[in-house]
Amino acid sequence: MILNHSELMKKTILITGATAGFGRATALRFAREGFNLIVTGRRKERLDDLEKELLAYKDVKVMPLNFDVRKRYEVEDAINNLPEEWKKIDILVNNAGLAVGLNHIDKGNIDDWDRMIDTNVKGLLYVTRAVAPLMAERNSGHIINISSIAGKEVYENGNVYCASKHAVDSLSRAMRIDLLRDNIKVTNISPGMAETEFSLVRFKGDKAKAREVYQGIDALTAEDIADSIWYCASLPGHVCINELVITPVRQAGVHYNIRIT
Repeated sequence: MILNHSELMKKTILITGATAGFGRATALRFAREGFNLIVTGRRKERLDDLEKELLAYKDVKVMPLNFDVRKRYEVEDAINNLPEEWKKIDILVNNAGLAVGLNHIDKGNIDDWDRMIDTNVKGLLYVTRAVAPLMAERNSGHIINISSIAGKEVYENGNVYCASKHAVDSLSRAMRIDLLRDNIKVTNISPGMAETEFSLVRFKGDKAKAREVYQGIDALTAEDIADSIWYCASLPGHVCINELVITPVRQAGVHYNIRIT
């Protein structure tokens, strides 16, 4: 049984990387369900625009936090200095993440490697370390980590990105064990091919290359993943979805897809 709307009202969700893609779609989905939202992002202008859009929903409160998850002290300052009423975080969605570059390991760009590891792994850890104790104090909470099917398999040129998402997969399982005594749910969501800004970022703004990734595939959308996050978060308190792997119908794994020509 899924909890009814009234049982979920006035809960608070914190979403990292909320200004685009999965994060933005998730913020809008939870705003429609009456949640109060803490939304984070590096891009202040986009964050301001999102705040206005979210405040259009009736009775929804929004706390925008403009910081970079890669910067440990910015994360700590932002979370630790939240007003007391905002520290009751019911759900954390560790969404901030990216792929940059697509090269053989011997030709890899080390700056790209640092950016992926600092965002996908260390950023997730910094935010979790700041939020998890607040949940543990209340013996309640739900952490949802956005990984990838690249955290299950590896592919040519995906080396460091795949490694970072394998780390998210492992960390999710470890968090589930470590936080069991604190009654905190942990869910790892691993999307397959999803058409967002992901490939545009990976190819550093090359729109033609980004379009090619999804050619002939009815790819997942950001809204599909937001709906999946909502499903996991809206189940009764005694139910925890530990892991969810989601792909388009025409994709069975990183190496297996059928493209319509």
